[in-house]
Amino acid sequence: MSLSNLAQNQYQITAAQTASPEKLLLMLYDGAIKFSKAAIKELNDCQYENANTYLIKVEEIIEELIISLNMDYEISNYLQRLYRYFIDSLVEANLRKDSALVEQVLGFLMELRETWAQAAQNTNKMPR
Repeated sequence: MSLSNLAQNQYQITAAQTASPEKLLLMLYDGAIKFSKAAIKELNDCQYENANTYLIKVEEIIEELIISLNMDYEISNYLQRLYRYFIDSLVEANLRKDSALVEQVLGFLMELRETWAQAAQNTNKMPR
């Protein structure tokens, strides 16, 4: 690993450890979106081993989103089912080598990320 990669990794670790819960959630979505886009490119280029690697990363991030859910809220049950659907779709995309399934999940991830970003912004504007 090069010195610049090591520094970048350390920066990312520090950023995650010091992030607010809202920022951490957005970071997870950003990672899932980034890796979904990379997987789509690799699938379209018939680079299936690379696509597999990226799809697994997206699945792992979505698993983290599931783990982070507070199941005391009814919406968490809906999100959990939605996230499980995403994982099922990504597994199927990986098996079929079908970028359209990943594009569908990507669209949902981008929409959810925007919703959470707006919610975080609105929460930060509220007086404490």
